[in-house]
Amino acid sequence: MNARDAILARLTGTATRAAIDGEAATLLIAPERPPVDPAALEDSFLARLAVPSVAATVDAVAGFADLPAAVARYCADQGLARSLCTPPDPRLEAGDWSGFDRHATAAPDEPVALAIARCGVAETGSLVFETAPEAPMLPNFLALHHIVVVPQVVAYLEDAVLAGTHPRAHYWVTGVSGTTDIEGTYVRGAHGPRFLHVIRLG
Repeated sequence: MNARDAILARLTGTATRAAIDGEAATLLIAPERPPVDPAALEDSFLARLAVPSVAATVDAVAGFADLPAAVARYCADQGLARSLCTPPDPRLEAGDWSGFDRHATAAPDEPVALAIARCGVAETGSLVFETAPEAPMLPNFLALHHIVVVPQVVAYLEDAVLAGTHPRAHYWVTGVSGTTDIEGTYVRGAHGPRFLHVIRLG
């Protein structure tokens, strides 16, 4: 039975119980979630960031004190001025930002915004954000270039969900914004940043 016949049999109610059970068994062969080696979280996360649907560039630093140099490298590589929207997060003050024009409010056409994710997810390459007074949400969706600091990596999506009290908003970003709504052509940056740069911390 080909796929068309199988669909028609379902619609007309002539599909046999054995055929339906066979299809269900086939669906259960694959694991519910992809395996992630706990000993290779970093490699898995970086591999996910590199796939075309995520399309992130990556850098790594030892700590927050090294962050300004990493951001400066990215701005130089992209031909960007050292002007960026940064959150009022006290952890950023560990670095020397004297060569930058930093501001806390993002303009609608903001070129670069820096954010600190709570964690990254090795399973999908997702970045997990939570809003707080020191972590505003809007700049993460307005800037053309989104630079994200990732302090830790967890294996699975479920591992990124905290028990207990949650922030007012909790959102996940997996790659750059994109759409194929316009004549079926893939366009990056349609609903948010066009470039994603991840800085792995520690």
